Amino acid sequence: MLERNVGGNDRLARIGFGSVFAFVGVVAAVALREPLVGALVALFGGGLLASGVACRCMVNELLDIDTAE
Repeated sequence: MLERNVGGNDRLARIGFGSVFAFVGVVAAVALREPLVGALVALFGGGLLASGVACRCMVNELLDIDTAE
């Protein structure tokens, strides 16, 4: 099981930027009629958002980075 490796400002940034990217991706897919671009941007944002909420990041694990307090 993965241990917590995301915390503090890193967690807040992931949640904030992830929310923005997910929203922009949905808008790009629906309003701008760019479904592939929108889906990729939304998927990236969802990944950031999920890692911020779960306080775990596989990339941080691979690079041996720990921002949790």
